[in-house]
Amino acid sequence: MKLTRTLKIPAWLFSVIPLVNVVFLVVVFFALSSRFVLQPGMAVTLPASSFALAPRDGAQIISITSAPVSAIYFHDQRVTPDELRQRLGESRAKERSVIIKADRDTPYALVVQITDEALRQGFSVVLATSAER
Repeated sequence: MKLTRTLKIPAWLFSVIPLVNVVFLVVVFFALSSRFVLQPGMAVTLPASSFALAPRDGAQIISITSAPVSAIYFHDQRVTPDELRQRLGESRAKERSVIIKADRDTPYALVVQITDEALRQGFSVVLATSAER
């Protein structure tokens, strides 16, 4: 007994399926990779701004949290203002820039104090913000 196909598959379909598969994978890759960019430092709620700067490679990151008592983190380690001054002075990074990620409720005087110290040490200072929604 000879069996025959009842469904005819066009030949051009075999060349289109891999193309659609590759396009789908590229779209998924770009959609997921842009959403999950990890930023080093402590988790803080940044103030919103409609302006954004390009990311800086090799910049030193200082995070300031606001709680009942504010905390300063440099390279994910809690430091005092005196320890921060010492570590910035000892830093041998070729990129002489500092990104300050301060919580939106952080006292302004503390942000200015840390900014002044970084400028005294010869760093350029960038204040981090989140995108305006």
